[in-house]
Amino acid sequence: MAAPTPMPTDTQILTLNQWLSPAYPVGSFAYSHGLEAAVDKGWLRDASSLTEWLEDVLKHGAGFSDALFVAAAYRVGCVVKLTEIDATARAFAPSKERLFESTQQGEAFCAVTAAISGAELHGLTYPVALGRAAALQDLPLHLTIKMYLFAFVSNLVAASQRLMPVGQTEGQQILRALTPTCEQVAEQAETGNLTMLSSTSFLIDIASMQHETQYSRIFRT
Repeated sequence: MAAPTPMPTDTQILTLNQWLSPAYPVGSFAYSHGLEAAVDKGWLRDASSLTEWLEDVLKHGAGFSDALFVAAAYRVGCVVKLTEIDATARAFAPSKERLFESTQQGEAFCAVTAAISGAELHGLTYPVALGRAAALQDLPLHLTIKMYLFAFVSNLVAASQRLMPVGQTEGQQILRALTPTCEQVAEQAETGNLTMLSSTSFLIDIASMQHETQYSRIFRT
């Protein structure tokens, strides 16, 4: 019989809450993950289409792949292998802007987290940086992935509210509806490895590419 999973402590929960809060200075508010281009093209029009889009992001796009990178970085013990995982994360980015999104947030996360915790973190992509930091702080992997995914999709909902007619209540309803998906993806990633890497969110990837040349925009990606 497998040993029971220890319950996370209040300090562990609050540490993750701090790291993944919108107040943590990684600049997540500046990135729309291609949502701005999707809205501009008319692919997203309301809360219903946004919910379906974000569910695909979580299940078939960066949500799933990022979760796998968090888990891989968490488990690795060798700095050389950590560098290899980070190189894979960079190579897996489907567009210039998505790579920019991951590296800029990752570098900011590394700088701030190293400054407040003393952890050795330097220039990693965002999910790899989070996984490594969580391991160094002995934070629960499953909770780390779940909270990362929820923070990720929360930021995209907030971005959508600046782009389309989605109100505050509707936004919270979307997050409520996507919570089981965050839990499902976290469970898959926790027991998985990088051989499971895949992405079939083609329109989402195309949106991030088209944003690069969008004439008028308010987000960096």
